[in-house]
Amino acid sequence: MEHNTYSDITPEIVRLAKLSEEAGIIDSELFTKYDVKRGLRDLNGKGVLAGLTHISDVRAKDIVDGVEVPAHGRLFYRGYDVQDLVKGFTSENRFGFEEIAYLLLFSKLPDKKELAEFEQLLGGYRSLPTSFVRDIIMKAPSRDMMNTLARSVLTLYSYDDRADDTSLPNVLRQCLQLISLFPMLSIYGYQAYSHYHDGNSLFIHQPLAELSTAENILHILRPDSSYTPLEAKILDIALVLHMEHGGGNNSSFTTHVVTSSLTDTYSTIAAAIGSLKGPRHGGANIKVVKMFEEMKKEIRDWEDEDEVSAYLRKLLHKEAFDHAGLIYGVGHAIYSKSDPRAVAFKGFVEKLSEEKGLLKEFALYSLVERLAPAIIAEERQMYKGVSINVDFYSGFVYHMLGLPMELYTPIFAIARIVGWSAHRLEELANNGKIIRPAYKPIGEDKDYVAIDKR
Repeated sequence: MEHNTYSDITPEIVRLAKLSEEAGIIDSELFTKYDVKRGLRDLNGKGVLAGLTHISDVRAKDIVDGVEVPAHGRLFYRGYDVQDLVKGFTSENRFGFEEIAYLLLFSKLPDKKELAEFEQLLGGYRSLPTSFVRDIIMKAPSRDMMNTLARSVLTLYSYDDRADDTSLPNVLRQCLQLISLFPMLSIYGYQAYSHYHDGNSLFIHQPLAELSTAENILHILRPDSSYTPLEAKILDIALVLHMEHGGGNNSSFTTHVVTSSLTDTYSTIAAAIGSLKGPRHGGANIKVVKMFEEMKKEIRDWEDEDEVSAYLRKLLHKEAFDHAGLIYGVGHAIYSKSDPRAVAFKGFVEKLSEEKGLLKEFALYSLVERLAPAIIAEERQMYKGVSINVDFYSGFVYHMLGLPMELYTPIFAIARIVGWSAHRLEELANNGKIIRPAYKPIGEDKDYVAIDKR
């Protein structure tokens, strides 16, 4: 069999990459000299103000006597505290994804009639173009489901007669269709990969219009399409909590930047998917699950605080797991005392762990949640405190639901497509300028030298 050299890194490429690296390195002191906000953040980690939004608000500080002090985190969707929203629909034993999607897109909570019409609209859009699964998803399945999702979104452009129309009604139509289709695109992509690469049986279940988004995910994914009410409920809550997180997160900011060029919806959302795919953004819950799998093997007594603490210190000292010096799922760019999404999630996680017979594992997670912040504070010089973030428990939930790890980040995208859609519509509605930040050139001017004199 002839060797495929397409993916080979040749010695010549290695040599040129070294040149590229040397050309690209910038003296770190220059960033301070020119007051450059690296990562669009100041030295305290506070984001540079780059826009305004009605969509959501992330709060982690209070003002006391004119001074900012850390506070328990709060997340607001269109002015509503997300914990109140979750409490509202769960107390009435309803699914919340569709209701909160309506809120984020239209800035109001729907009444019963509006919600029923919206659910019917989304249900009607849960249909891929003829032969799309066979011709697009089943061909050349990728090992990475986020790449598969991005490719599918870009390909949908070819099926849309009004793909480049950026009028608000047309963009809303496109966004609603993508919100409806993301579960199918993600799960069918996984089924194709699982079949062709792992040799598993191929299941392509059609979605049911009468089911919620969370129910449809489990219905499409599982061979027997079965699920318990608690499983569907907790997945629905996870989708709501991941749906939006302020305009400053990387993928939502990407949505604003790309939308400002007036490109099409499919290109914009594919760019946001590319951003979310990055392990610094959307892949943290996978790291949490893998970290705990190793922790459970290394720690003999999961209830021994000293033994658990010693392992956490090993993580920080780069002596355990991936030797990155991190305790995954602990810490956040904004939150310090608590992440409201994790707070809203935890009680439901405990209920699911009880249903699954995994209360011992839940107790270990809870112990790490209690011990890790203090250990990090002792080991690291910090400008703010740390707490667990939403990724700490979401990976555990997906593991208990039997979701394949390849779908963890796509599940995030299935939720966040709502936030991206709201931000795209907001950017278009305000008809702003193309987003174009400044980069200061620091190189020296040079005279051209003829090739035979170099």
